[in-house]
Amino acid sequence: MNIAEYNRNAWDKQVENGNCWTVPVTPEQTALARQGQWDIVLTPTIKVPHEWFGDVRGKEILLLASGGGQQGPILAAAGARVTVYDNSPRQLERDREVAARDGLEITTLLGDMRDLSALASESFDLIFHPVSNCFVDTVLPVWREAYRVLRRGGALLAGFNNPVLYLFDQEELQKSGVYKVAHRLPYADIETLDEETRTRLFGADCPLEWSHTLSDQIGGQLAAGFVLAGFYEDIQPDDPFSNFMPSYIATRALKL
Repeated sequence: MNIAEYNRNAWDKQVENGNCWTVPVTPEQTALARQGQWDIVLTPTIKVPHEWFGDVRGKEILLLASGGGQQGPILAAAGARVTVYDNSPRQLERDREVAARDGLEITTLLGDMRDLSALASESFDLIFHPVSNCFVDTVLPVWREAYRVLRRGGALLAGFNNPVLYLFDQEELQKSGVYKVAHRLPYADIETLDEETRTRLFGADCPLEWSHTLSDQIGGQLAAGFVLAGFYEDIQPDDPFSNFMPSYIATRALKL
């Protein structure tokens, strides 16, 4: 199976279905960002601390797997030089729509987050990578490529989900609210659920997901050469699991 192609089609359908991560920002939000009043998220709810960015004005920022007309336009309106790199043509359309509507300059590139060969080494001051690497089967190339295209002194801001989310039998959870440990980690949809079960649980147009170990998510950044400089955890408000422990993680890593 071609994972990138499958999830590209799935995310294009998520745009059609109105997934919350595909709904563009409003003109009012970009207007406020132009005045220096803005916030964006790596994980579902917590606003990324502004000190994690520094002054974005004039910075070359790569929005990695971050299409959808949300974070990219806000950073462009705040004064950054923005490139949005995403696997979904429809998600990139959202960024171009906002750019045209609000008079923003945004470069959009179609591609797999694991392969940034279209981008020159040391060409960005900051990389913004919200929760998305659960949609690829291996995360280590993402960190290596991010390190390559980032300039010395630059930062990688990344969000990802807690792998413990994938332990449980989703059918049992949806049916009875019982957290039944059922899956070995690291988890992969295509190795665990047949198409009929996936459709019943998550809908016909859901993208394939993988969990990644914390050794790969955090240790992988360190192995790529990054130095960890920031960390926080977050919840998903509509997920009952968040009543027990945080389900998302954000990191700030530096290329020194």
